[in-house]
Amino acid sequence: MKEKRMSEKQNKTRKSKITASRKLLLKSLLLAKATEELAQETAEKSEEKERFLGERVPPIRLVGLSSTQLQDLCQELHEKVHVVDEERYDIEAKVIHNTREIKDLTLKVFDLRGKFKRPTLRRVRVSADAMLRALLGSKHKVSMDLRANLKSVKKEDSEKERPVGVSDWRKNVEAMSGMEGRKKMFDAAKTGSGQ
Repeated sequence: MKEKRMSEKQNKTRKSKITASRKLLLKSLLLAKATEELAQETAEKSEEKERFLGERVPPIRLVGLSSTQLQDLCQELHEKVHVVDEERYDIEAKVIHNTREIKDLTLKVFDLRGKFKRPTLRRVRVSADAMLRALLGSKHKVSMDLRANLKSVKKEDSEKERPVGVSDWRKNVEAMSGMEGRKKMFDAAKTGSGQ
């Protein structure tokens, strides 16, 4: 294990033995080879194109044809051109559709990847005092036990005390809404616990 680590450290610290002139020579040789292969590839493509056209389009013989035969030949060629144009149009429509779809998908990928990255949230525990300080500001100085003011209710008593008529829950909504209503509740709790 130690020998392996030592050899890795030696490889990292060792500098390359290739000189700048040697690197330049290698780059020029690579470029020459690449241009040679590119020229060969274009020649092969042109040969393949000629071979393909030779197979698909037979040579036309116009010598010794009458005018009706020439008209028939022109109609045949026109029909072939029409079929090829239809195929070309269909292929172009497919290509345009695919490029639009690719653009839409790349935009979706960028939207998902980049801007809307959600940060990892941590749980924060806030005490009752800290919450009251946040709500009331610097006025809150006395720590309160919120459970001390709660009323203990037995199950049997709660079932007996239920009013028969249903009360309207909307009565005090406006009075208790907003910070004023909450402040009134806290002030009432303070005066109750202060006594």
